Amino acid sequence: MDYIIIGLLVILIILSIISITKNINESNITERLGKMETNTVKELGEFKNSLTRDINEDFSKLNKSMEDRLRLISDTVNERLDQNFERTNKTFTSVLERLSKIDEAQKKIDNLSNDIVSLQSVLTDKKSRGIFGEVNLKNIMVNVFGENNTKIYKLQHSFDNGTIADCALFAPKPLGTIAIDSKFPLENYQRMIDKKNSPEIRLQAEKMFKSDMKKHIDAISSKYIIPGVTSDQAILFLPAEAIFAEVNAYHEDIIQYAYRKRVWITSPTTLISTLTTIQVIIKNIERDKNASIIRKELNLLSEDFRRYKDRWDKLYRSIETVSKDVKDIHTTTEKITNRFENINSGEVKQIDYEK
Repeated sequence: MDYIIIGLLVILIILSIISITKNINESNITERLGKMETNTVKELGEFKNSLTRDINEDFSKLNKSMEDRLRLISDTVNERLDQNFERTNKTFTSVLERLSKIDEAQKKIDNLSNDIVSLQSVLTDKKSRGIFGEVNLKNIMVNVFGENNTKIYKLQHSFDNGTIADCALFAPKPLGTIAIDSKFPLENYQRMIDKKNSPEIRLQAEKMFKSDMKKHIDAISSKYIIPGVTSDQAILFLPAEAIFAEVNAYHEDIIQYAYRKRVWITSPTTLISTLTTIQVIIKNIERDKNASIIRKELNLLSEDFRRYKDRWDKLYRSIETVSKDVKDIHTTTEKITNRFENINSGEVKQIDYEK
């Protein structure tokens, strides 16, 4: 019975202890939860303030960085805009200058077109074409040999048979005097190359053009190749490159006919080349002539120098003889002088005067 009572008391004590412990734990938990809630609110407030400060600072830095970048971008854009504007301005100015030059060139082209039309109207007359050819020939001769160089060429030269060539070229032997005459067969040439004409008209014009060229070749060959006076050849000058090209490209029979007649057909370009070659030949002949004169003068100078050497040798031998005599006289004079001095001093010595 007593054990039962003691057991119950122990149980009551244990239950009391458990109850007290529970109350104590609940009180501690409540207190701790209160403290934790207070700390959490405080920490949340501090965290919020810190986060706000960080966000504000970051935003300020970001804003400043964006402003700096925007300012840099703005400056760069403005600089490039200024550069592009300057380049555009220069380009525009250059375009304006070129447009002005194009306008000037267009005016010159218009003037040239008018001049060409005027030239075509002038060249329709045979006399005007003749004057044009003579003037062109004169300019070529002046450019190659110089103006008024009558030793080399002469314009409108008269021969003994009464003919007058547009130009006579006085080349050295074996070439001799070469007559140059200007011819300008234009009408039939124009009708021959004009594609607006019918094939029949162009064929007829070609035959007439060939006839005109052969007549000119015959006239030059008969008038300006004079035996004993001129060279056995003459030059037909065509003042138009187009006609010369037409003849050489498509009319071999005319070229062969001119060869048989000893007449050489030239254009402004080929005539300049021919005259330049003749000019070189003339210079070489003059140089050879001067070289022969120089050799002759050198031979004469050699003879004079040989005579000079002979005379100098004779003079040298004479000078050498005179020098020896002068030396002997000087020796004798010294001895006589010494003798007089000895006599004056009272010392008489035997002197060999034969030395």
